[in-house]
Amino acid sequence: MAKKSSLKSTLAVSLNNYLDAGAIVAGSSGITLWQNYLGLSEMHLGWLNALSANALGAAIGAIIGGFLADKFGRKFIFTYNLLVYMLGVLIVMFSFSYPMLLTGFLITGISVGIGVPASWTYISESSEVNNRGRNICISQMSWGLGPMFILFFGMLLAPGGLLYGPVESLAHAIVGADAAQAMVEVFSSRVVFLTLFIVAFVAWTLQRQLEESAEYTAQKDAGKNSSIVDNIKMLFTNRIAVRTVAFLACIYLTWNLVASVMGFFMPHIYETAGGLSNETANMLSCVSWVFVVVTTFIVSFFVDKVAHRFFYVFGLVAALTAWLLIIGGGVSTIGGIWLFTILWGINNGSSVQIFYALWGSELFPAKFRAGAQGLMFFIVRGLSALWGLVFTFIYGENGEGFTIAAYCMIALLAISLVVGLLGMPNTRGRSLDDIVKERYGEEF
Repeated sequence: MAKKSSLKSTLAVSLNNYLDAGAIVAGSSGITLWQNYLGLSEMHLGWLNALSANALGAAIGAIIGGFLADKFGRKFIFTYNLLVYMLGVLIVMFSFSYPMLLTGFLITGISVGIGVPASWTYISESSEVNNRGRNICISQMSWGLGPMFILFFGMLLAPGGLLYGPVESLAHAIVGADAAQAMVEVFSSRVVFLTLFIVAFVAWTLQRQLEESAEYTAQKDAGKNSSIVDNIKMLFTNRIAVRTVAFLACIYLTWNLVASVMGFFMPHIYETAGGLSNETANMLSCVSWVFVVVTTFIVSFFVDKVAHRFFYVFGLVAALTAWLLIIGGGVSTIGGIWLFTILWGINNGSSVQIFYALWGSELFPAKFRAGAQGLMFFIVRGLSALWGLVFTFIYGENGEGFTIAAYCMIALLAISLVVGLLGMPNTRGRSLDDIVKERYGEEF
């Protein structure tokens, strides 16, 4: 029964990852349509990325949500947070100006950040020792399914797509038959965000029914819970905690600086540097996420049985190979684009994010486990926001700086690989209690 319960709760909580990645890709799949509709510059797009679920919005939410989850419980977050997400999505759906669109992206991003630390923490605390890696992989699969479906919808609903006709009719019925073409076309993006609203409502309904984490409850009943201020102090004063934050933040940051750009700008890069249509760009991005899901599904069967080192190296080697090949073959060749798409999908399926989520929930005590993850997520997504703005300058209006940007990506991925190999912990097959006692002693 425990195994069934673990899988059921994992599936419910993993919908947060669907909504996280889905929000990022929903923005990216229609970004050119919003650009045409509102007359946005590359700098405007950079700010949308910076304040979205991809970066600063999530960073702000994470630093709040992590410590709230440690103070009031994981279930507290699941009960209220997705209401904020649905509000943000609604604002995006009905946006008619850049400030309104930016506000919707920000609110949605904050909700994503609030939910992530509680979700990964809850999954680990509710998992059996020999299924913890598998359950984190299930969460990662949901992170892949979100973009895959969103991009598929974006492809069908985009101008020229199979379902664009009904979208066009809906748009004309709402904004009038003589509406500007850009105003009509952006409705395809509005409908894509509607699908996220529906999934968020379903996820909120399921997560409200979950029981509180048994480990959190035991910690609270034993009187070991600390105040938010005390937890923050421990994170910055406990030598083991500080070193762990530094290690995990480094490997996740260097990988995520690359992944965040790809998550938000990939279709836009295909369109500007590759010269592809919006429909084709979304199709290629969708294919990449198919490889994410398939690779993660395979990894889930072995991650609790095979050394973590193997999968960690495998994913990063795929990523490095992708960027090296695309530099050599050129982003303008369809063969190079396809090979890049497949290899990047394989990287995401065996990604640093899997091990960041796994180790981040294993290497801290329950009293500040979610808060630690929130702090790291804040650091990573906050710096990713700044990088998103810098990237727009490096990349240029039409992709003229793509090669320089690619070399930056390779350097970041190489750092993640080296640091990960040097600091990789040995946690496979061990209970959370055993890991914490070995690292921090009995008082935790």
